[in-house]
Amino acid sequence: MENQRILRPLEIKQADSETLAIRWEDAHESRYPSRSLRLLCRCAACVDEWSGAHRLNEDSVPQDVHPVRLQSVGRYGIKIDWSDGHNTGIYTFQYLREICPCAACRKS
Repeated sequence: MENQRILRPLEIKQADSETLAIRWEDAHESRYPSRSLRLLCRCAACVDEWSGAHRLNEDSVPQDVHPVRLQSVGRYGIKIDWSDGHNTGIYTFQYLREICPCAACRKS
């Protein structure tokens, strides 16, 4: 198994009504559209644990969905309570960095 250093956020904040922003310890900033982030939840209610198939019907997620509460989960992630009532997913820092939507991260 490869030993990779997991980057940690220095700051996590709601940048505006539609964007969650994370400033990482390597000075990179990720900006996640809230609805896209909600649709990428990997909890058992959203993704089948055995097959990996997506269970979440995108049409059931409101266009204006947004985080209403962010909670730390240990030293490895965050739990988000969403405005649509969903709150069972944990977004690890590693996963959040992997799904960073910026052009530089999408290239690599």
